[in-house]
Amino acid sequence: MTIPDTINNAHLLQDFDISPLVPEEYAAYRPLVAETLIFFLRHLSPARLAEIIAAQNRLDTKASIIQRFGTLLHSCPTLHKLGQLLARNRQLAPALRRRLQTLESMEPMTPLFSILPTIQRELGKTEFSKVRLASKPLAEASVAAVIPFSFHPNSSRPKEKHGKGGVLKVLKPGIEERLEEELEIWSTVSVFIDERCKTLNLASLHYAEILETVRELLFNEVKLDREQQNLAKAAQLYIDRTSAVQIPYLLPFSTSRITAMERISGNKVTEVHRLSKKARWNLAATLVDTLIMRPVFSSERSAMFHADPHAGNLFITEDGRLAILDWSLVGYLGKRERELLVQLLLGAATFNVSRVARAIEDLAYSQPDHASVCQVTELALRRLHPNKFPGFSWLVKLLDDAKLLAEVRFPSDLLLFRKNILTLEGVVADICTDCQLDKTLFLSATRQFRQELLDRVLCSPISRSFGTHLSNLDLLGLYFSLPMGVGRRYLDLLSEPLRNRFPARR
Repeated sequence: MTIPDTINNAHLLQDFDISPLVPEEYAAYRPLVAETLIFFLRHLSPARLAEIIAAQNRLDTKASIIQRFGTLLHSCPTLHKLGQLLARNRQLAPALRRRLQTLESMEPMTPLFSILPTIQRELGKTEFSKVRLASKPLAEASVAAVIPFSFHPNSSRPKEKHGKGGVLKVLKPGIEERLEEELEIWSTVSVFIDERCKTLNLASLHYAEILETVRELLFNEVKLDREQQNLAKAAQLYIDRTSAVQIPYLLPFSTSRITAMERISGNKVTEVHRLSKKARWNLAATLVDTLIMRPVFSSERSAMFHADPHAGNLFITEDGRLAILDWSLVGYLGKRERELLVQLLLGAATFNVSRVARAIEDLAYSQPDHASVCQVTELALRRLHPNKFPGFSWLVKLLDDAKLLAEVRFPSDLLLFRKNILTLEGVVADICTDCQLDKTLFLSATRQFRQELLDRVLCSPISRSFGTHLSNLDLLGLYFSLPMGVGRRYLDLLSEPLRNRFPARR
């Protein structure tokens, strides 16, 4: 199949078989996916559409729908970014995941000559004369190309650390116009999806709200000056972990369209075939501890986290450190949100429905239906075994159910953090099948708690000014309520067969 010259062909949807793109368990959503894709293409300008059609026609006539979909994603920066976000989602078909993973670190397709005028203009004649550019870009992302450079031997510019050279991350020509066009379309796509969900009788996840969040984040992709600020903050955030974590350092001639920074050599974190089983486990644990637990256990009022942790932005350096690249997208978790998440997990550990429901309602930015939240909470607690503490997987499922079934509206950064957990869950699974996020959560929490013991002796019993966000009073309550909660859960499990065998008569 090739995309026809007219996207308005009324019969297109009948021939557009997207079955390989959507797993069987989501078969009911296939018409929605197809209609949404066509809606998006119809609203592109004629010039953009002609470019996409030309790229499709250059493919082999026997190219699969997955290959064609990948080519389409490369032509559209917003679709490219969404593809990266989904690349490690293990709920998707394996063939589709493999195709999307090629978007994480693509071979550069933008020629250097098209970027050169931007570099010359931004650096100025004097600075440009001091650098020697590589013959072609090193890599290409959704909105920018990365070009290696070195300084001329006679340049007065001081050499970079370690003498490895640097890179220029340069916005691709015309990317702002492309992104602006696509982001404008996404604002109407989201409304279209919500309306079609009603027509097709599909559960609505408030797509308009979700896609608006993604739209805002992608808008920041082209704001390289903001990325440079984030890089400086990240360097301070991990300043005490430089032996295990590397953040690219900025070079002094960055501009609003160019980020000049250290060049980091290494491999994607998922390229671990040469590592031992123990080394893989350690790498996966470092990944989770650095990108999830670090912001969660921060005592700062607002904790920054990397909001685009796909495998293309995560490297193993030549000296074995975890390098975190591309800080254009970040999110922030407030102290109150982190405290509420901990209260939610405490309620789950003690099988306290009202405590979990109250935490969910306090996390929401509008008052949800209390009865619906309690119902979702009861179902979630039934999935827990009394011998195991609730973990990330359980938490994400609860938040999803609260959003879907109880129509709870969560803050955008909390949804973004939830997305991060899903992304990293897929990356970790590709690194080490034995390393689970929940195990790392427990180990990190235990380590953090040990570090707080001395400070707890002198603090107020109600103070939560710790990385675990637990007061001494919270811990005392856990000590007394945990046995009763676990006992209730065991009693519920023992009585369940009897309830199933002798259902209550009405």
